[in-house]
Amino acid sequence: MSASNTKRIAKNTLMLYFRQILIMGVSLYTVRVVLNTLGAVDYGIYNVVAGVVTMFSFLSGAMATASQRYFSFDLGKKDYEQLKKTFSVSFTIYVLIALVVVLLAETVGLWFVYNKLVIPPERVQAARWIYQASIVSFVFTILTTPYMASIIAHEDMSIYAYVSIVEVILKLGIVFLLPLFSLDKLMLYGLLMAVVVIINTTVYRTICRRKYEECRAKLQWDKVLFKELLSYTSWNMFGASVGVFKFQAVNIVLNQFFNPVVIAARGIASQVNAAVSSFAQNFSTAVRPQIIKNYAAGKKEEMYELVYRSCKGTFFLMYIFTLPLCLEMPFVLKLWLKNPPEYAILFTQLALIDVLIDSINYPLMTAAQATGKIKLYQSVVGGVLLLNFPLAFLFCSLGFPPVIVFYISIGITLTAGIVRIYILKRLLGFSISNFISKVYFPLLLSVIFSLILPFLLYFFINYGITRFFLISISSLLCSGFGFYSLSLSKKERKWFNSMLISRIRKNNA
Repeated sequence: MSASNTKRIAKNTLMLYFRQILIMGVSLYTVRVVLNTLGAVDYGIYNVVAGVVTMFSFLSGAMATASQRYFSFDLGKKDYEQLKKTFSVSFTIYVLIALVVVLLAETVGLWFVYNKLVIPPERVQAARWIYQASIVSFVFTILTTPYMASIIAHEDMSIYAYVSIVEVILKLGIVFLLPLFSLDKLMLYGLLMAVVVIINTTVYRTICRRKYEECRAKLQWDKVLFKELLSYTSWNMFGASVGVFKFQAVNIVLNQFFNPVVIAARGIASQVNAAVSSFAQNFSTAVRPQIIKNYAAGKKEEMYELVYRSCKGTFFLMYIFTLPLCLEMPFVLKLWLKNPPEYAILFTQLALIDVLIDSINYPLMTAAQATGKIKLYQSVVGGVLLLNFPLAFLFCSLGFPPVIVFYISIGITLTAGIVRIYILKRLLGFSISNFISKVYFPLLLSVIFSLILPFLLYFFINYGITRFFLISISSLLCSGFGFYSLSLSKKERKWFNSMLISRIRKNNA
């Protein structure tokens, strides 16, 4: 991988990290205030009702993956006329998807909310209001996606970072506005969140149309390209719908068998999970265009090297947060929320473990997407992930406690990870033995090493602020040293040292 590409990935990762640190801090504070303002019941209602609309995200999610792949592929081949055509056809499809979402949400979705969700009678009207506001938010989110895909394909992560910061500041403003009005707080919250999404869409569209020529292209229809995108998207749609069922549909399962407080606990787990996993996802976002561009340029060896390095990087960026949080989750949630709902602590710990295991797969997903041949990948991996929903329903109906849905999810994530490697061997000639020796085994060694000191502190120091800080610091130091010395290859350590020295010299100049 060239030095310029490496520096670009590093720069984009740092920019996204700066964005995420601010977003995470504001988001976690926002959840605390919103939970206290709305109460556990209303917060649970918001999560389950908005989750019904989010279930339609497989439509836009599938198209988003296709857009990023084709935009990056055209840029990798330096075919700018084709890029214009691809953006135009893609945006036309997004408009059609938005219309389909509205149709489904106002028919099937509305029937489901009215007839199947378990909502306290006195909050039914507020739930209906939230549902309509969520539809508006989701439609504008769909129309934002092609512009975000274009930014990521161009690797201009600073734009992505700055607009996201504006968005999270607006959401923080909602927190301070809620107590100022005598209106129903749940209804007001849904309305203001929709306004933020509309503003966000307007900003992205304005910036992209000024900066990227393809975003100014007129809507057009290309039958051949449409069929190609549709074929690629249809299998991505299956994979994305499976992702929705793996996460959002479980809320509905819990709603059928348990009270809204359990939904609130899972909502809190999801918030912490999203905040932490976004660090790994940011790195994956920064490296994704390079993986696709290397494949488009026929540089398979460079792509393999980047995939190996990225798998280790995404796992490490998740692990440095997951280890101390899992050990000190009771302290963290009580400090953050004061009185976290029942199950919130255990739910959050298991959700973090689940996404930690899955984080190593992010670059593998991108490698599969780069080939454009995703029928086998999506059908097999998606089929495995799809088991999460029926198994969760089955075990909950048999009387198991709500935590069972997290154990099921972890088991399925492990199984899907193994299946992915075998499919990549068929798609790319991917070496399973190389992946085990260069990724799995080095990571396992560093994890074992990093657990020793934090666990000793956990068992021999009493619960409290002192133990929290000692475990946090020791986890960071042990994880960092273990990853550097045991997970990185000699070549990767040399690259890391040169990048660090270069950065120090630049700062001292």
